[in-house]
Amino acid sequence: MPGLFDTINIKGLALKNRIVMPPMATGMATEDGEITDRHTKHYVTRAEGGVGLIILEHSYVLKDGKLRRAQTGLYSDKLIPGLKRLVEAIHSKGAKVIIQLNHSGAKAPRSLTGKQPSGPWNIALPNASEVPRPLTISELQTIVAGFGDAAYRAAEAGFDSVEIHGAHGFLLCQFLSPYTNCRDDEYGGSLLNRLRFPVQVIKEVKTRIGENMPLFYRFGADDMIEGGLSGDEAKLAAKHLEQAGVDVIDVSGGIGGDGQKITGQGYFVPLAKGIKEVVKVPVIGVGNITEPEYADTIIREGKVDLVAIGRTLLSNPDFPKQAAQKLGIKL
Repeated sequence: MPGLFDTINIKGLALKNRIVMPPMATGMATEDGEITDRHTKHYVTRAEGGVGLIILEHSYVLKDGKLRRAQTGLYSDKLIPGLKRLVEAIHSKGAKVIIQLNHSGAKAPRSLTGKQPSGPWNIALPNASEVPRPLTISELQTIVAGFGDAAYRAAEAGFDSVEIHGAHGFLLCQFLSPYTNCRDDEYGGSLLNRLRFPVQVIKEVKTRIGENMPLFYRFGADDMIEGGLSGDEAKLAAKHLEQAGVDVIDVSGGIGGDGQKITGQGYFVPLAKGIKEVVKVPVIGVGNITEPEYADTIIREGKVDLVAIGRTLLSNPDFPKQAAQKLGIKL
């Protein structure tokens, strides 16, 4: 079986190792969502450290889907030049880079958008400050197009591909979750109906980036809340995401956010293993992974195909080089 420092080729995307820097919000963008020099330094430092793949932090595809004031944006062509410079800088250090596309939905604060937040239904997320209003079908189609336009901009900027954010209580997660989606139209009710909007986004993004780019999807495989998505239904949803055109499933959980105060190394790896058992596409595992031996083992045991190292890479950009040395791998 391959290990942490074996190469992997995903639909033409060749990675030198299986260490992934997951999307982590930096708050380094301008108020208009533009890339700054701080961004470039932040990501280039991790590329120099030897990571195989960087997934750039979640970037809002439409202005009404913005979550934070200094969040990276992909809503306008004016953002392409800055993103292109960032991509070129990362590529020059030997890493591949994709960007995560997101719409915050019911999480989008009125203080930033000037509007009441919107989502599948008028059900507030845990710890939400305001109840959202239900989106109309025409609004959903506008958002689908927004994801497609953002994906096109990512390709124009030179990204190796994109990841659609369908976890952590953001809009696509809100539609899939039976906790937040109580619609009685074709976008609510059954699992297939709740998947309808995410699948439409997937197909639009695939159309805009082309068949040669592998599409990543951040999948919330367990809402970790009573009445939410979990278990066999999550596994079935993953199979439908694969059928819709997803090429890599990046497994996470918690409708209230990453982990929801779970501790322990590899806390989402069991979730990822369960998803890997029912799909044929590569699966990324994540969750407080700090030890090279552990990361190597879960790949060799076939539990996951790639390992996302988050907070450890923030504190130690040279983790990949040090991990290789610890495992006796010559780079």
